[in-house]
Amino acid sequence: MTNSLRPHGSQRTPLPQEAVPALPTPRDEEAGQQTTAPPAPSAPTGQKPKQRDAFFDNAKYLAIVLVAMGHAWEPLTDTSRTAEALYMTVYTFHMPAFIMISGYFSRSFDMRPDRLRRLITGVAVPYLVFEIAYTLFKRWADDDPTYDFSLLDPWYLTWFLIALFVWRLTTPIWKLVRWPIPLSLAIATLASVSPDIGDDLDLQRVLQFLPFFVIGLSMKPEHFQLMRRRSVRMASVPVFACALLFAYWAAPRMNSAWFYHRDSVQELAAPPWTGPVMTLALFGCSVVLVSCFLAWVPRRHMWFTVLGAGTLYGYLLHGFLAKGSRFWGWYDNEWLHKPLGEIAVTIAAGTVITALCTPPVQRAFRFVMEPKMAWAFRKDPAEQARGRTTTGA
Repeated sequence: MTNSLRPHGSQRTPLPQEAVPALPTPRDEEAGQQTTAPPAPSAPTGQKPKQRDAFFDNAKYLAIVLVAMGHAWEPLTDTSRTAEALYMTVYTFHMPAFIMISGYFSRSFDMRPDRLRRLITGVAVPYLVFEIAYTLFKRWADDDPTYDFSLLDPWYLTWFLIALFVWRLTTPIWKLVRWPIPLSLAIATLASVSPDIGDDLDLQRVLQFLPFFVIGLSMKPEHFQLMRRRSVRMASVPVFACALLFAYWAAPRMNSAWFYHRDSVQELAAPPWTGPVMTLALFGCSVVLVSCFLAWVPRRHMWFTVLGAGTLYGYLLHGFLAKGSRFWGWYDNEWLHKPLGEIAVTIAAGTVITALCTPPVQRAFRFVMEPKMAWAFRKDPAEQARGRTTTGA
């Protein structure tokens, strides 16, 4: 998802024996509100609203844990081939999984005023706040008081927020075109050989990760059901084993920057023909490993299910520790580069990201992640009319 050294996110057929997850607004899905739908006016009094689907919250939590572990492993990859192999394997699928789920829950997005407002308050505002906060943190922690503010050049983890903002705005287009996935792949491939795109808004990442968001938009509940078949779960074990073995072989031979999707092939000093080849090859590997990952995500409510609603909190907040560990030289300790040290780093990363996804942290930072900001928007006459109609009913 990111390099630690530079800037781097109509009702369908329900799944068998599971309720259809309520389609959340952008702020609900990313920032962690409970996506419950009020009962219809004709519903009996006391009817329970639809609750969050435990499967997706479990998947989001497990994916964000892998994101944090990947960031913790990055400084270890220079001295440990095993850490590099794990790093490359996880980077193949952890952000694609997160992006596909984000796309799946963006299917209901349109240009309706209330959804646009929530896109602004739940994605754009946190982007602005954390872009400023990260810049101030770098100035202080890295002793670099002249580091410039730049809202057009996302720093570190904020690239995902600007990417999500752009992807969601383009959702109506992908719902309109006939072949959205091939078209998004073509765009990603062209981006990989277009160095003139530059770093503004991290457009290379926005375009190269785009196919995973479009896949999510195109998915139906039955697709997730297929991935959770017993045969898929059994097949995923040797697939992951082969992926790890291949990554161990490729670790000293391959530039891990390919997995960040932030540079064109020219910037990676590779032959032009490798751009389309690597884009399509990595896309195929990512889709396979995402399927294997989702096949093993628990369907039932687990102890960590509630943390799935706070993954964006953990994602943005753990960046201060991830960057601080580099600025303050925590990895200079040689013990951390030994097997026991690598295990300790892995456990610490999982523990920290888990704590940052908890409800108390969500409540403490909700004013930043989910600001209401009613004062900033005009009242929409259509919404007022809908409200009067609902009240009358």
